Amino acid sequence: MKKDKKITNILYWAALTGLLFWFAYTKGWILANFLSVDAQTAVVMIESDENLTLLDVRTVPEYKEGHLRDATLIPLQQLDRHIDKLAEKKKTKILLYCQSGNRSVAASRILEKHGFTPVNVKGGIQALKSAGAEVITQ
Repeated sequence: MKKDKKITNILYWAALTGLLFWFAYTKGWILANFLSVDAQTAVVMIESDENLTLLDVRTVPEYKEGHLRDATLIPLQQLDRHIDKLAEKKKTKILLYCQSGNRSVAASRILEKHGFTPVNVKGGIQALKSAGAEVITQ
């Protein structure tokens, strides 16, 4: 009986460790080969860097509710299939945002894998709005 409890404890801790690793990975806290910036830094980049591409990776309805001026929309689910739309932007930094910062981490990983220079916005459009970024509706 003691051996069964020991195995159960080991499995519990292994599962918990795996869950924590997955969570940290999806947040971009570990194994991230791209830069993540806070919204205030992103706003400064938008205002001062003319060689910056803005990429919105939310859904079409989310984009229509409000997005950054001059942002290109490629929803995360379509990014791998439409990576060629960004081919001419390979030499620029691509500032990515979503609603709250989770999908843009996944999108940053995709872009980095294809040789781009992604910059993830922590907190997404919600944080950008709070930082004073100009958001337009369609």
